[in-house]
Amino acid sequence: MAMDKKIFTTPLIKSNPVTALVLGICSALAVTVKLEPAIVMAISVTLVTGFSSFLISLIRKTIPNRIRIIVQLVVVAMFVILIEQFLKAYVYDVSKQLSVYVGLIITNCIIMGRIEAFGLSEKPLPSLIDGLANGLGYGLVLVVVAFFRELLGSGTLYGMQIIPQSWYAAEGGHYLNNGLFIMPPMALILIGCLIWIQRCFQKDDTK
Repeated sequence: MAMDKKIFTTPLIKSNPVTALVLGICSALAVTVKLEPAIVMAISVTLVTGFSSFLISLIRKTIPNRIRIIVQLVVVAMFVILIEQFLKAYVYDVSKQLSVYVGLIITNCIIMGRIEAFGLSEKPLPSLIDGLANGLGYGLVLVVVAFFRELLGSGTLYGMQIIPQSWYAAEGGHYLNNGLFIMPPMALILIGCLIWIQRCFQKDDTK
């Protein structure tokens, strides 16, 4: 049980796939302008990573080594298609915002990395936990970045107005939304800040 706890907790902060391993940066830049698509992408990647690792672990002993990458891609693609169809059926507006990025989950190096490093060598349950944990670690960064980008760039959170209209210059106030926050470079800057903060704390822990 202690092992399972470590498998789950380590990818959230200490070995976070984005801030520690610097993976999945492209989608983090693209889907974090608003909180809603960031949360949907986070959940999608978490489910695909977890269940792909679980299924690969179940059939790992039957996969010839020379075609393992092909099998992994087929498994990941299957779960991505299921997620994509579900989003189109139940949250169509969000699926339009995410555009091609849901389909590109297939190429997300976090998913393939966890399958290679864990799913192919470990039992199904630990592989599921590891996949879900790494997906959640990725999603945590997306949500934090989207929180600040939407709040400071648009004055809203999850589409709801947070900063009062009376604060804005058009209503006689002195506040203006920061347009830089809705531009892709700000996502990179915020992720860089998160990486810097994490590594500062980890450096202190090693002393």
